[in-house]
Amino acid sequence: MGTKVLIAEDGVVSRRLLRRLLDDWKYDVIEVEDGTAALKELQAPNAPRIAILDWMMPGLNGTEVVEHLRAAQNEMYTYVLLLTARTDKADVLCGLDGGADDYLTKPFDPQELRARLRIGERIADLQERLLGALTASEFRASHDGLTGLYNRSAILRLLQREMERCAREKNRLGAILVDVDHFKRINDNYGHAAGDEVLLEVAGRMKAALRSYDFLGRYGGEEFLIVAPGCGRQALQDVAERVRHCIADVPISCGQAKLDTTISLGATLADGSADIGRLLQRADGALYDAKNSGRNNVKLDALAAADHEDMLVDHVMLPQPASSQTCGA
Repeated sequence: MGTKVLIAEDGVVSRRLLRRLLDDWKYDVIEVEDGTAALKELQAPNAPRIAILDWMMPGLNGTEVVEHLRAAQNEMYTYVLLLTARTDKADVLCGLDGGADDYLTKPFDPQELRARLRIGERIADLQERLLGALTASEFRASHDGLTGLYNRSAILRLLQREMERCAREKNRLGAILVDVDHFKRINDNYGHAAGDEVLLEVAGRMKAALRSYDFLGRYGGEEFLIVAPGCGRQALQDVAERVRHCIADVPISCGQAKLDTTISLGATLADGSADIGRLLQRADGALYDAKNSGRNNVKLDALAAADHEDMLVDHVMLPQPASSQTCGA
């Protein structure tokens, strides 16, 4: 199927001629008879990327359709070609100033129309590729290249945002620092490629174990940060234990090796302020306690441990990956 093109023309003869030409040129054609219907089609999901609009139509005229379309600032660009019987230069400039890309005067030459459509296809294709490149660039700027999780800067921005929301709305908020136990041994014994596979698998399992509204990011090296809204002490403990079990209960397969991998977790609660440094310091202290207590455990800092205003937490079933699961699957 070819490029989707909208024809908006109230004249039956002109519309049939356009349809026949575009069918012969292998375009995917949508026909409407007035400007109101044209605007609806152009604002629908998967809308045509090229539109041929008659200047004078019932409902909205061609220039009005273009003005509404440009004002909406849709993410995907629509190339608009105006058809008009007007030859006055002032009228033509008015149409172009309204946002149309080009125009043809009636009666038009079919080969000139085809050339304009090819230009429209190139512009639409270039815009789509540019948008794809921008989207990929934005993703790379906010996500870790190995695990696909939020990177350090992005997860800290999310934590700051949630802390400010917590202070403003008096909601509960937990923060959990996670460290892969004895990660240096994995790199030393199996190589850095195996270490990367372990990090990728750990990230995937943790993400699957968290609630849909939690945030997970790579904090640095083998450390991760979980931002857990709506958590009192018990809820925070439950989230952290669920994450710990999802790693410890099933070995991670790396090639022929099965690695008994564990994590240590330090958790704290926001104290109602928006002091991100103090909160992370408390979580880091709790993580230090977890590692000094034999690793593969969860420690709450003093503030979280003393909390008694618990809130409900979603008790998500633990994922049960098969023992043959490969890293990063």
